Amino acid sequence: MPHGKSNPSRTSNGSSAATAARVLGPAVPLAIALVGGAISPHQPATSTHNPPATLKVPQVSQVPGACTTASGTACAAPFPMVSKGHPVNWWFVFKLNARKFPGCGSGTVSCPFGGDGQDYTPGLQYAFASSEAPQLQPGSKDCLGESGDDPVAATFDEVYNGKFHFVVWNDQFYGDPESASCGGDGCGSPWGHSKGLLAWNDNGDGLVMQVSTPSWPAAGNSLNPRRDGNTLGCVTDNNVKVSQHFFALQLTHQDVDAVLDDLANASVVTDTTNPQIVSNGGPEEVQEKVRALGVKSKNAAVQEQVLSGGVGIISKPSAMQVPPWQMVSSVLGGIPLRTATWWTNPAIPSTTGGVPDCWDASLTTSPGAVQIATSGTWQGVTIGLTGGPKPDGNHAKIGVSSDSGDYVIFGDENQQGALSGKCGSSQNGRGGLFFVLRNSSLANSVRNLLAGGTAPSS
Repeated sequence: MPHGKSNPSRTSNGSSAATAARVLGPAVPLAIALVGGAISPHQPATSTHNPPATLKVPQVSQVPGACTTASGTACAAPFPMVSKGHPVNWWFVFKLNARKFPGCGSGTVSCPFGGDGQDYTPGLQYAFASSEAPQLQPGSKDCLGESGDDPVAATFDEVYNGKFHFVVWNDQFYGDPESASCGGDGCGSPWGHSKGLLAWNDNGDGLVMQVSTPSWPAAGNSLNPRRDGNTLGCVTDNNVKVSQHFFALQLTHQDVDAVLDDLANASVVTDTTNPQIVSNGGPEEVQEKVRALGVKSKNAAVQEQVLSGGVGIISKPSAMQVPPWQMVSSVLGGIPLRTATWWTNPAIPSTTGGVPDCWDASLTTSPGAVQIATSGTWQGVTIGLTGGPKPDGNHAKIGVSSDSGDYVIFGDENQQGALSGKCGSSQNGRGGLFFVLRNSSLANSVRNLLAGGTAPSS
C-alpha cells in the first residue's frame, strides 16, 4: 500500500540465550517446520543448524498469564490483559466492520484516552481469543478500546496511564505526530508498512501489541497526549469503519531485544526524539536498539525467530521485493494459507503454489497455495474481507493454514503488489512483521471466520 493510505476514509494503494534467532542470507534456506508438543511460557526455544535450516514453531499451550493482580497490585511488567487486572500470555482481537456490526452493542463511545466523539458511525464490536480461551468468542457489549472490560483498552491503559518505557510506530500517523522520517500524512515505500506498540519495564520485560489501525495508537503516555485524541472511535480519521485486527504478546527481556531487532529490519516509522511516541529506558542494550529505530534498513534478508513463549516472528525487509504472503508460506515450509487483508489494487490474485517471478534466491522453499478470502462469516453474518472505502471492508491482516494445520499468522502487510513485472510494487517493496502462533482451537476459529468467497487465481 504505497504512500501509507490504507484507511477507507482516504485513498488507498497500496540473540540471546532465551531466544532462538536466525537470519536468512542469500545462500541459506529457511523454513519453520511443523512439530508437535507444547512449550510453556519463558521456556527457551532452540533452532537446528542441520540442512535444510529450520526453526521450529511449537504448538502453544493454553496457559494463564504469569502474573496475578488478585491483590489489586499492578503487574511488575506490562502484560496483555483480556480485561482490567486479568493478564494472559497473548490475545487476538478481530474488530468487526461498521456496516454489519455498527456501534458498540449496548455501549457508548467515551474517549478515555483522549479525543472527542465523531460524526461517523464507529464499528467497535469485536471477537477475541486468548491463551486462556483460544477459540474466538464475542466481545463485551462495551466499545472496543474504551472499557477496562476489553483487551485493547485494558492493555493500552497499563502503558498510557503507567510508568513503563515504550515505542509507538505507525506509517500512518496522519500528521499527529508529524513524521521526522518522511513528513506529510504517512510514509510510503520503502518504509515499513507496520503499526504497533512495544512497552517494557526497567528490567526489560514487557509486551508487544501489533495493530492494523492507521492513526492509532499515536501517543504512548498521558504525559504527552495527542492533539487529535488517542482513543478508537474518537479521532478525526475514521479508522474503525472497516474490520481491523490487534494482537498482543507477553515478552521477556530477551524477547524485547529480538522484537526491536525485527522492527529495525522492517524499517518501521517512529521518532526516537519525540516523547509522544518514544520513552526510552531500561537495560542499556534495549536503549541502544531503540535508538537504532526510525531509519531505513539496508538489510535484504528475512529475520525469523521463535520467542520464549513459543510464538514465531518473521521480519520482512523492504529490500526483499517479493509477495508478502508467499514469503510467509515459504518461511513456514511451504504451507498453504488463506489470508484476509486490505485486498485492492494492485491486488495479488489467489495462487495455487509455486515460485512467482518476483522472488528472492534466499527463499529456497517453494510457497504453497495462498488463497485470498473475499468474504467471511461471524455469528451467521457474512462480512466483507476486501479493501476499499466501503464500510463492509477489511483492513486486518491475518492468515491461517488452509488445510487442517494449526498455524495462525498476524501480519503487517496486505496481499498487494505483484507476482511478476514491477516487483517493487506496493507491499512487495515494504517491510513488516508477521507473528506466527500454532494453536488448533484458534486456527479452527479463524478458518471459520474466513470461510466464504475466494478471489480467483487470475
